Amino acid sequence: MQHAFITGGGRGIGLACARTLLAQGINVTIAGRDLETLEGAAAALAEETGKAGVAICVLDVTDEAGVHQAIAEAAQLLGPITILLNNAGQARPAPFAKTTAAHWQQMLDVNLTGAFHCTQAVLPQMLDAGWGRIINIASTAGLKGYKYVSAYVAAKHGLVGLTKALALELATRNITVNAVCPGYTETDIVQDAIANIMQKTGRSEEQARAELAAANPQQKLVQVEEVANAVAWLCQPASGAITGQSIAVAGGEVM
Repeated sequence: MQHAFITGGGRGIGLACARTLLAQGINVTIAGRDLETLEGAAAALAEETGKAGVAICVLDVTDEAGVHQAIAEAAQLLGPITILLNNAGQARPAPFAKTTAAHWQQMLDVNLTGAFHCTQAVLPQMLDAGWGRIINIASTAGLKGYKYVSAYVAAKHGLVGLTKALALELATRNITVNAVCPGYTETDIVQDAIANIMQKTGRSEEQARAELAAANPQQKLVQVEEVANAVAWLCQPASGAITGQSIAVAGGEVM
């Protein structure tokens, strides 16, 4: 039985991925910082899927010692972790000239270093099992630039670079490493972006949403289920030849 550990698993893309993987018979641990959110998500998953193989884990991915402890405990509960979804992320806008060192460091810590901590903690379990899937939820911001989020863009580019380097290191170990790069997706991060546009420009919610959707040639926001389907495909045993890739789920925004 495979065991997937999903950071940022209580909502949005992480929760959608948990739902999809559970439906495929994979045990899932959803991790995040808020216990109440995780408990609600786990209850919803159990009711929706009828699956018992879901656990929760309160975790801050920037806490190295806490990450190692949480992943060890998750393995004891549901078995060795063979699928890691580094999904926890945070985006805060600021013009570059007003980006403080603390802001810059926070974006790196959450979006890049957190994935480093989790991957280092999980990797020995995958090596022992002789099989693994590491999937980093990056962003189209890891493939191109966006204004006013330079720290976020830099962190996501770093995550794509980590994906490529680690894929080569593990190419002969039956462990694949890939990045999934969503465009603007119907998540809390995008809701925050919409609110920021409304505040800064005085536009309506509909106008702000349309502005973000305009970046997508399909003229729509990506849905979390569309991202989850890409993740689920990469988790399949038959996807073993796919590694080191950064797959855009963005309606053609990046080609």
